Amino acid sequence: MEAELVALATAGATTLVQQMATEGWATVRRRMAAVLARRRGAEEEAEVERELDQARTDVISAREDGDEEVPQGVAVVWKARLRRLLAEDPAAAAELRRLLDEVAPQGTQSVVRDVHNTISGGVMTGPVVQAGVVFDHRGTPPGGLQSR
Repeated sequence: MEAELVALATAGATTLVQQMATEGWATVRRRMAAVLARRRGAEEEAEVERELDQARTDVISAREDGDEEVPQGVAVVWKARLRRLLAEDPAAAAELRRLLDEVAPQGTQSVVRDVHNTISGGVMTGPVVQAGVVFDHRGTPPGGLQSR
């Protein structure tokens, strides 16, 4: 599967789980069910809506208990479903993109970056910090770090 479609499935599943705890859930649920049940009829769409509602119940309950593993697991399940859909029906990509653009406009989506680390020369005994954006909590502007 193309990397772009995998990224789209990932974004779709992540956005879906994020939206489960929002006021706009009913609309997102209905629209996502329509995407997932493309060309399969109203009965299939109603079944997908029930599955989405159960997933939402699981996510909300887990978050109330402070368990972030369940929402991550739910996202993995829906990512797999979206990947299957996009592999079987590449035309569904445009519909999913439209939904994501409406639900999570580009300005609010986070940027995903690849990070590659190479450690050589023996044993690493000190701390390692890996981050895309580093903020100095002392209020020193980025790039303007002063030696002490």
